[in-house]
Amino acid sequence: MVGGTRMVLGVTFVKVVPGKEHSVFDALKGIPGFKELYHVFGEYDFLVTADVDNLAVLSKTVDRIREVNGVTTTQTIVGAELVDSYVP
Repeated sequence: MVGGTRMVLGVTFVKVVPGKEHSVFDALKGIPGFKELYHVFGEYDFLVTADVDNLAVLSKTVDRIREVNGVTTTQTIVGAELVDSYVP
């Protein structure tokens, strides 16, 4: 919870066409709503985090990522807020 408002945290992993990393990075920087953008190594090429108001906004943000020329695959994980009364 941020300032008394519940937010939806989305973490999106992005795969791109080999050789398109720079152009995709530049395009991703221009999409509003991101909190962080990282170039990573391994199965995916980028990791993007977003704090948004609701799942509908997150969905639209991920759709914009998928529209970027050179993006081949995305996988998004939605974060959940832990409640203080949670006891393992």
